[in-house]
Amino acid sequence: MTKEQQGLENLSIWNDAASMLAKAKKDGVETVWDRLHEQRNECAFCAQGLSCSKCVMGPCRINMKGDKRQHGVCGADADLTVARNFGRFVAAGAASHSDHGRDVLDTFAAVAEGKTKDFQIRDEAKLRRIASELGLASEGQPIDAVARALADKFYQDYSSRSERLSFLSRVPEKRRTRWAELGVTPRGIDREVVEMMHRTHMGVDCDATNICLHAVRTALADGWGGSMIATELSDILFGTPRPTASKVNLGVLRKDMVNVLVHGHSPVVSETILAAAKDQDILAEAAKAGAIGINIAGLCCTGNEVLMRQGIPLAGNHLMTELALITGAVELMVVDYQCIMPSLVRIAACYHTRFVSTQDKAKFPGATHVPFTHENARDKAREVLRMAIEAYTKRKPERVEIPGQPVDIMTGFSNEAVLEALGGTPQPLIDAIKAGSVRGVVGIVGCNNPKLTHDYCHTNLAKELIKRDILVVVTGCATVAMGKAGLLTPAGAEQAGQGLASVCKALGIPPVLHVGSCVDNARILHLCAILANALGVDMSDLPVAASAPEWYSEKAAAIGLYAVACGIYTHLGLPPHITGSKTVTDLALNGLEDVIGASFAVEPDPFKAAELIDKRISTKRTALGLTP
Repeated sequence: MTKEQQGLENLSIWNDAASMLAKAKKDGVETVWDRLHEQRNECAFCAQGLSCSKCVMGPCRINMKGDKRQHGVCGADADLTVARNFGRFVAAGAASHSDHGRDVLDTFAAVAEGKTKDFQIRDEAKLRRIASELGLASEGQPIDAVARALADKFYQDYSSRSERLSFLSRVPEKRRTRWAELGVTPRGIDREVVEMMHRTHMGVDCDATNICLHAVRTALADGWGGSMIATELSDILFGTPRPTASKVNLGVLRKDMVNVLVHGHSPVVSETILAAAKDQDILAEAAKAGAIGINIAGLCCTGNEVLMRQGIPLAGNHLMTELALITGAVELMVVDYQCIMPSLVRIAACYHTRFVSTQDKAKFPGATHVPFTHENARDKAREVLRMAIEAYTKRKPERVEIPGQPVDIMTGFSNEAVLEALGGTPQPLIDAIKAGSVRGVVGIVGCNNPKLTHDYCHTNLAKELIKRDILVVVTGCATVAMGKAGLLTPAGAEQAGQGLASVCKALGIPPVLHVGSCVDNARILHLCAILANALGVDMSDLPVAASAPEWYSEKAAAIGLYAVACGIYTHLGLPPHITGSKTVTDLALNGLEDVIGASFAVEPDPFKAAELIDKRISTKRTALGLTP
């Protein structure tokens, strides 16, 4: 079935997306949906995790249906082949989040050591609080000394000599005991990733279950290590988010301004772009070019970072990144890393748009590369903005089409902000859960996948959950969907059940709380730990769940696995490439429940998924002696 036959409306639920898909067709621009169609009849071996190209004795394909090719050349069967592939998949995701954390740590260390003037510590109170929490001297100490000590401690978390990550002190004792019994307590962040790569080399770990357990350990090193470090240090450097108003969708672009899109995941680049865009000489240059100002808007998780902290509007999520360029209104897209489709360079070239990469680890052929470092970030940001202003003079008004009007949202719900709204303690939320006004909490996270109708699963799952008095917290690309659906404002409480609506109205909050980018899933882990510690229970006892309804990436697999490893039932809209192994699939869907206290569920239908999650929350409430 061609795109024309199935209809543009079946690709996305949003009018702004449909408008830009129609414009892409008119402009002769290829999109992600076109390329997915060209990839039809995908390889069944790859989809099931049954192909292997890890050595040149292969590549091999394991045939589960016949009497031949049941083993690879090395002798690996289906279970081992799938486990090896999945282990490396998780390791790549954990490495991506953790390397993001390392970049933030490097910036933080440069500030602490006085090696940069382009960044500074904006939340000194949080720095001192985190240092004290981790056993470092803080009170009465110079701020740079505290920062250097904290940087050293976090660098140790990345090393192979670490025996336990710093933030494991936040994990409830019962959960830590369970991990110790299973041998999955995360040690050094890099150590777990390297060990996974070693284990999955031919002739090392040949036990599929053992590999999967190490995948758990690797994922936990992401959640309680790299991601949590990235979140906490980003708050210290750039400000801890507080509730603020902003806007979302392609309508945030402006015809009368120089439009610059920041895209990727790290706030290090985007924060300097924001700062430089306020420089009076830069604004004067924009005015001379005929613009009334410079409009910065975000995409994906870099967008989430600056949305949470600075209220910068969010233009779109993963599947909107190409469509944002197709508006013809974007002067420049500046990127850091992760989830940046290589196609964006080609699409930018179809218009007047400049595409600028900034990280040496993330170069894009055809892009203009402007390397940002701690020493030159502000100067490079000014250079990039001047490129955007120059591009504005080349914009062709007849090719510009900005669909729709911006939608209001409320953002900035860090754990600190949530606890402040509750009076400084989690007790009011616990009381609401006990009373049934809030029956449970679900984190809806993750990406978009063109195999599923864009944002259909995100929005419908959230709406079904809040109707059932289940509070939703959201991160990453799912944020855009929630905002466009009207769920990120206090008025969204009208779509919630009576109990949840009453809580939202009393606190003046939305029924879906935006808590950050994908690394900020660490905030959700920490909040669950706070609740479990307050109640004296394991995290697996809480009436909570997680969902990645439209996920696609290795990072999402690591997130899902660390959620399950923490005892959080986790729904996926699509399965990972593991279905070729009965052992690995059964472990994911059933076996982990007995050893970890949670499992995965796979369901593409958001209404059926809501039923599964609701049932889980009811079960956990009953076990705690609460009404279902």
